[in-house]
Amino acid sequence: MKKSIACIVYKNEKIFIAHRNPGGDMGNRWEFPGGKVDRDESDYMAIEREMSEEFGVKAFPREKIASEEFSHDGKNFLLNAYLVDFEEDGVDRPFSLSEHSEYKWIPLSEIPVENFVDSDLKILPKVLSYLEQKK
Repeated sequence: MKKSIACIVYKNEKIFIAHRNPGGDMGNRWEFPGGKVDRDESDYMAIEREMSEEFGVKAFPREKIASEEFSHDGKNFLLNAYLVDFEEDGVDRPFSLSEHSEYKWIPLSEIPVENFVDSDLKILPKVLSYLEQKK
């Protein structure tokens, strides 16, 4: 089973989401940023690599907060969501985007109105429950 990671970046009661570039099955949809975990790579290493590649930001993985299995194109995946801190917030100095057309910080209450990728919708209840407990 292939593994993927989702980065849950939560600061000042807002969560970081990114809008995928057009193309592919999940193009033009919002997501918790992340990606595939490469062979011989830990989840933490994948988080640091993916956030550097996709946003040009140094990421600091914390604890795993959710896990769900999903299928895509006939392949099975395990998606692990981690609480992650960023060195910067992308507001004062915008992030450099490679896989996304935009990003934003939104209140948790706005997540259900965004067009999210299917895999993130599977972990969303656990993510929301975890973050609500942290308030």
